[in-house]
Amino acid sequence: MNFERKIAKIISNVSDAAPVVHHITNYVTVNDCANITLAIGASPIMADDLCEAAEITSLAQSLVINIGTLNRGTIESMLAAGKKANEIGVPVVLDPVGVGASELRNKTVEKLLEEINFTIIRGNMSEIRYMAGSNANTKGVDASDSDIASSAETGVELAGSLAQKYKCVVAITGATDIVSDSTHTVCIQNGNRMLRAVTGTGCMCTSLIGSFCSVEPDYLLATTAGILCMGIAGEIAFEKAGEKGTGSFRTAVIDEISRIDGESVIRRAKLYEA
Repeated sequence: MNFERKIAKIISNVSDAAPVVHHITNYVTVNDCANITLAIGASPIMADDLCEAAEITSLAQSLVINIGTLNRGTIESMLAAGKKANEIGVPVVLDPVGVGASELRNKTVEKLLEEINFTIIRGNMSEIRYMAGSNANTKGVDASDSDIASSAETGVELAGSLAQKYKCVVAITGATDIVSDSTHTVCIQNGNRMLRAVTGTGCMCTSLIGSFCSVEPDYLLATTAGILCMGIAGEIAFEKAGEKGTGSFRTAVIDEISRIDGESVIRRAKLYEA
C-alpha cells in the first residue's frame, strides 16, 4: 500500500472539509489539543458538561475521549457522548492516559470499553500493555522505561491482539510507532526523542488522529496519518528549535503541523508494514 501518497491526500481533505472534532479531554493539554487540531485544518470543540456533551457530539465528525484528568462529571459526559457517537456513526478515539496507574482510571476504561464501541485506541506502551492484560509498569501517565524498551515485535503482537479483541484500530506510540487493525500492521519510525520531554504530545497526536478519521473511513490509514504527521513535525521542530529548549520546541511542533503538506510526508516518511 502506498501510504505516503494516500496520507498526502488526507491532509488536503482535512483542510478542505474543516471537520468538527469534539474533545472531552484533560485540562493539562486542552489548549494544545485545540491548537494542533486547528493547525491541521480541523475545527475543535471542547464540551465536557453532561448537559451538552451528547448534543455537541451530534454536530461533530469525530469524538476524542482522553482520560488524563478524570472526575465523576467528565466520566458521565464521556459515556453520553460516546453512546451518541455510536448511535449516529461518528468515529470515537480513546486515549487511555495513565490507565494502570489508579483504580479510578482502570475502572473508567473498563466501563468505557463496555459501553462504547471505539474506532481507535491510542496509547503508550505501558497503557496498551495494561489494556491487553500483560504486565505493565506505569510511570504516572508516562510509559515506564522498561516498557519503552520493549521490542517492536512485542508491540506488534500487543496491538494486533487488542485490535482483534475490541474490533478497532490500536496504536502504540513510542520509539517505533505501531498501528494495527489485527489484519494489517504499520510501523512508523519518524519522530524525535524531545517529543517525550513536552507534556501533551501524545494527547496532541490523538487529536490529529481524531482530525484525520473524521474525513477518512480507512481508520488504519487515518491513524497512521496522524502519528506520521506528529513524528515528522517533531523532527523538523527539533531541527529548527530543539537547541532553544522544550518551550520553543513545543511551539515549533504546532507550527510545523500547520505547515505540513503532502510533499514533506512523501519525502520524510519512514514506515513499513510488519
